[in-house]
Amino acid sequence: MKRFVSAILCLILTFRLLPVHVIRADSGWPEDVSIEAEGGIVMDAETGAILYGKNIHNTYYPASITKILTALIVLENCSLDETVTFSHDAVYNVEAGSTSAGLDEGDMLSVRDCLYALLLKSANEAANALAEHVAGSIDDFAAMMNDKAQSLGCTDSHFANPSGLNNEQHYTSAYDMALIGQTALKNETLMKIVSTLYYDLPATRRNPDGLRIYPGHKMLKKNMAEYYEGCLGGKTGYTSLAGNTLVTFAQRDGMRLVAVVLNGHSSHYRDTKALLDFGFQNFQTVKAADFDSVYTPVENDMLIAGFPAAKLSGLQLDPSGALTLPRSGDPTSVTSQLTYELPEDAPSDAIARIDYRWGDRTLGCAYLTMNTLGDSVTVPDAMLEGFVDITIAAEQESADSQVPAQAERPPFYVPRIVFLALGILASLGILFAIFIAIRSYQEKKEAEARMRRRQKRMSRMSDGVSAADIDLEMERRRNYYTAQKRSYGRRQKRS
Repeated sequence: MKRFVSAILCLILTFRLLPVHVIRADSGWPEDVSIEAEGGIVMDAETGAILYGKNIHNTYYPASITKILTALIVLENCSLDETVTFSHDAVYNVEAGSTSAGLDEGDMLSVRDCLYALLLKSANEAANALAEHVAGSIDDFAAMMNDKAQSLGCTDSHFANPSGLNNEQHYTSAYDMALIGQTALKNETLMKIVSTLYYDLPATRRNPDGLRIYPGHKMLKKNMAEYYEGCLGGKTGYTSLAGNTLVTFAQRDGMRLVAVVLNGHSSHYRDTKALLDFGFQNFQTVKAADFDSVYTPVENDMLIAGFPAAKLSGLQLDPSGALTLPRSGDPTSVTSQLTYELPEDAPSDAIARIDYRWGDRTLGCAYLTMNTLGDSVTVPDAMLEGFVDITIAAEQESADSQVPAQAERPPFYVPRIVFLALGILASLGILFAIFIAIRSYQEKKEAEARMRRRQKRMSRMSDGVSAADIDLEMERRRNYYTAQKRSYGRRQKRS
């Protein structure tokens, strides 16, 4: 059935003889922002659109923002109530003077407690203990980190430990950390932890009364000058080689952003504020189903490639699909491309994906799905050849905010000239069929008349009239009728 629907969509979109908008140099994409850090990025977390970037694929030491990836892997592999026992190596295999939660060899905490110590206090011994609990060793956990990063689309990174402490083989890029942050925003447990203003760790050997810990991210705290309205939390980092690093999550007016700063020089909070302000002030996240008028449900009274559209109960854009647009940009600069090559994480009912772009910038995507199916339709495989895995570029039509553009046009538009041509061909076919029917009827009548004359001739011959006499009589009658016709013609000319 999906192959049938794919073929139908190909046929429809092939008839859409519409050009794709070409991006202009003055496209209206905002760029009025700058940061002091060596690398940085701000990304729309819902769509993955990069709103601004500086050296986004250059590699830097990440320091403790590494712990976001560590937490993601722990949450995917552990229950929060599992018990973690701190080994000698977990506690003492860290740099002297590095951040700690005062945990010691033999301490036993839940995974939940360890994650709060990891993300709020940035405890390096908690990172090591969690890594050993999940993978058995730091090296094996580092392999899991690299596999996870690769699965998220990271191409510039290599991780060597769960804490982010200095290591020449431990590096990342602003873009890769934004991808990791984008995934973190989808994890409710992780976001609950990084947004917590304080947490009480249980009693341990060095802290018999327990320990209250607080987040290191200043933009989360209202009593700090760096406080940022809408901040959802994040993770700080610093080493002598990495400089200041910072990952920040923020939300305003339904838009969620991830900002990353790498190799900052005590400017990481100013840079992050500049990136977030730039994103919220200049961009908006819109649902693809509200913006895109090209790929909408097929109407039941439309014939598609000779099959009634009523056979399909509904085609629709996945309501979760979204794209990012400049608030003051020209929407006609948006292009869309339909592809049938779907990733593994695509919805089970998806039959195609629509990617939205602004020049060379990715704005987001949406899946075209089958809502429900009516009666099944069997289509020969030969009809489907050539229609699968085809990429078709389609224009995203411009829309005026006050007057909807071409509101009455059907969602899958077929040019009128196509219907006109089909109508003419159908009419010619009907006329030809009528002509053939009349001709066949006349020939049948003539054959019947010849048969009757033959029967009369045979009857006369049986009455004693010879065949020669009959032929003479027939010739006489033909001559008589011919003479009458010529006489009538001469009289007409005289008159």
